[in-house]
Amino acid sequence: MEETEEKTIELEEGMECVQKGLNKLKIIIEGEPESFTSDEYVMLYTTIYNMCTQKAPHDYSQQLYDKYKEAVEDYILTIVLPSLNKKHDEFLLKELEKRWASHKLMVKWLLKFFRYLDKFFIKRAEVPALNEVGLSCFRDLVYHDVKNRVTDAVIALIDQEREGEKIDRVLLQNVINLYIDMGKGRMDYYVNDFEEAMLRDSACHYSRKASTWIVEDSCPEYMLKAEECLQKEKDRVSHYLHPSTETKLLEKMQNQVLITYTNQLLEKEDSGCRALLKDEKVEDLTRMYSLFLKFPKGIELVAEIFKQHVAAEGMVVVQQAADVANNKTESSGGSHEQDFVKKAFELHDKYMVYVKGCFADNSIFHKALKEAFEVFCNKSVAGSSTAELLASYCDNTLKKGGSEQLSDEVIEDTLEKVVKLVTYISDKDVFAEFYRKKLSRRLLFDRSANEEHERLILSKLKQQCGGQFTSKMEGMVTDLSLVKDNQTHFQEYISNNPATNPGIDMTVTVLTTGFWPSYKSCDLNLPVEMAKGVESFKEFYQKKTKHRKLTWIFSLGQCNLNGKFEQKTIELILGTYQAAALLLFNASDKWSYADIKTELNLADDDLVRVLASVSCAKYKILNKEPSGRTVSSTDHFEFNSQFTDKMRRIRVPLPPVDDRKKMVEEVGKDRRYAIDACLVRIMKAKKVLTHQQLILECVEQLSKMFKPDVKAIKKRIEDLITRDYLERDLENTNTYKYIA
Repeated sequence: MEETEEKTIELEEGMECVQKGLNKLKIIIEGEPESFTSDEYVMLYTTIYNMCTQKAPHDYSQQLYDKYKEAVEDYILTIVLPSLNKKHDEFLLKELEKRWASHKLMVKWLLKFFRYLDKFFIKRAEVPALNEVGLSCFRDLVYHDVKNRVTDAVIALIDQEREGEKIDRVLLQNVINLYIDMGKGRMDYYVNDFEEAMLRDSACHYSRKASTWIVEDSCPEYMLKAEECLQKEKDRVSHYLHPSTETKLLEKMQNQVLITYTNQLLEKEDSGCRALLKDEKVEDLTRMYSLFLKFPKGIELVAEIFKQHVAAEGMVVVQQAADVANNKTESSGGSHEQDFVKKAFELHDKYMVYVKGCFADNSIFHKALKEAFEVFCNKSVAGSSTAELLASYCDNTLKKGGSEQLSDEVIEDTLEKVVKLVTYISDKDVFAEFYRKKLSRRLLFDRSANEEHERLILSKLKQQCGGQFTSKMEGMVTDLSLVKDNQTHFQEYISNNPATNPGIDMTVTVLTTGFWPSYKSCDLNLPVEMAKGVESFKEFYQKKTKHRKLTWIFSLGQCNLNGKFEQKTIELILGTYQAAALLLFNASDKWSYADIKTELNLADDDLVRVLASVSCAKYKILNKEPSGRTVSSTDHFEFNSQFTDKMRRIRVPLPPVDDRKKMVEEVGKDRRYAIDACLVRIMKAKKVLTHQQLILECVEQLSKMFKPDVKAIKKRIEDLITRDYLERDLENTNTYKYIA
C-alpha cells in the first residue's frame, strides 16, 4: 500500500484563498446580508492553519502575520477614514462609535481565522499579538487623525448639556471610553487628549457663569445655582466620564464659582453671611457651610463673620443691661444682672444650635463661638464684671426662695450653662472669690436650697477649671456636712458634764480657716449666758482636738430671743451683735451710745449698724433720742415696750455692707501671691531665663485663672529680686538667675 502525501499549499495559492475570505469579511462588517457558511469558515481556517504548519521553506507564518496587518490597514484606509472625514460634530462621534465597534468585530473574526498563528507563531517570533496589532493600526491610523476633532465635538456636547439641552449620554460614554481603550486601560490618552481640554473648557464655562451670577443674584440664589451645578457635574461623571475625573472637575468648578468670588459672595450687603445670620436663614447657612467646607479660606471667613455677628449680638445684650441699670424707674435693683445672664444663656443656646446644626459641629465654629463670647463676657456690665453677675445668678438660683422655683432638671441645665459662661471669662479668680463669698452666706445662714445642687456645680466647675479652682469651695461644703456630727458630740459632752451646760440651746459651726473667706473678728463682750456656752464649747473642742485653735467670728452668729413687749411676746431672729446689744436692756431700760460701746467692746462701724437696725429701720425695738434716720455717738436708746408686729416671729436684718471693694482688693492681693509663686516656680525649673521668656511663660501659666498685667509681673520680679529669690545676670541685665 502506498502512502499519500498532503499537498503543499503554495504562497500564491494560499494567499488567494485568504484574500477571498477577507473580502467577504469586509462585506459582512459593512452590514451586507452575507455570512460565512460552515464550509467557507472551515476552508479559510484550515488553509491558514496548513500554511503555518508546513515545513520550511513552505512555512508562511510571517507572510500571514503581515497579511493580517495589511488587511486591517486596508480596511481602515479604504473604508473607515473616508467615512470619518465626511462627518463633523455629533455625526462624527456617531460614526466613530460605529467604526470602532466594526473594527472590534473585524478583529474578532480575524482572530478566529488566524487563531493558530496567534497561538504559536507570536511567542516563537516574539512579535506583538494580533489583537494588539489591530488596536495599534486603529490608534495610529484613525485615533491620531481624528482625536482633536473628536475632543472638540465631545466638549461641545457637554457644554450643550450644561446649557440645558438633552444629549445622547450613551454615545458620549462610548466615545470617551475609546480614549481609555486606546491606552489599553492606561489613562494617558484619556488625560492628555481629552480630560485636560475638557477641564480647561469647564473652567471657562463656569468663569463666564459666575461672573454673571455674582452681579445678578443674591447670595442664597448664587449658592443654589452653585449647589445645583456641583450635583450635575457629579451626575455627569457617573454617567459618562471616568471616576478619576470627578475630583479635578469639581475643583475647577469650585475654583471659578466659589473661591474666586468668596469675599464678594459672603460679604454681599443684603444677602451675604451676615444677613443670613441676622435673618436666621438656617437652610442657607447649612448650604453655605457645605459649599465652602473644603476651602480653608472660605470656611475661615464664614467662621469669622459668625464670630463678629455673635459678638455684636452680645454687645447689644451688654448695652441693654446697662440701659436697664441706669433707668431705675423701670428696673428694680439687681434685675439687670439676672436679665443679662439669662439673655447670655439664650444667645449661647441659639448659636450653639447653629454650630451643631448648620456648621456640623465643626471645631472652627466652636472656637469662633468661644471667642465671640469672650469678647462681650469680659466687658463691664453696668459697673459690674460678668464674673460677679454669674456668681450672683448662681446665688439666686441655689438659695432658698430664689427668684424662680425651678425643677431639678432645669437647675442642672442652668448650672451647666453658668459653668460654660465661666470658661469664657478671663478673670475666673474674680468669679471664684464672689462665688465663695455668696456660697459662705448660703451655707452659714442655712439659705442653700439643696446640697446636691451645691456639689453638682462644684463638680462641673472642677471639670472645666481644675481641682485647684474648687478645692476651697469643696472644703466649705464638707465643713458644713460635719456640723451635725460635731453638734451631736457636743450635746453628749454637755449631758455627761452638767456643770458645763450654758442653759441655752447653742449650735457651733466649726470652719476650716483656709477654705472660707476672711472675716473680721473682735473681742465682743458676750452676755453671761452666751459667754458660758462659748467656754463650754472651748473645753469640749480642746479635749477633742488638742492642736487646733478656735477663733470666734461672732459677726456670723445668729440668735433667737424672746422679746417681751406689752401687747405680746415676739420671737426675734437676730445677729449675735444685735442680740448682745438688746440683752443689755434686761439690766436697764435706757443706755447711751457710749455706754453700749464700752459694755460690748464693739467698733463704731459695727455698733452704728447694730443700733440702726433696731432703732431706725423697719422694726423699732429701741426708741432713739433724738429720733432720726441715722445713729450718732451722742444718741441715747430706750427699750420700746409698745413695739408690736402682726407676726409672732420676725427676722431683724442688719443694714447691708457693700464689701465689693474689699473683695476686689482681696483678689488683687491673691493675684500678687499667684504671680510670685508662678515666677519662683518657673525660675526654679529653668534656673536662667531672659526677661521676655519669663514674662511669656508667666502669662501662659496664669491665663487659666486670670489675665495677668505685664506691668504687675515686672513689679513682682523686682520685688523678688529685692527679697533675694532672683538676681540679674551681671553680664546681661536682661537675664535673670534663680537663687537657690
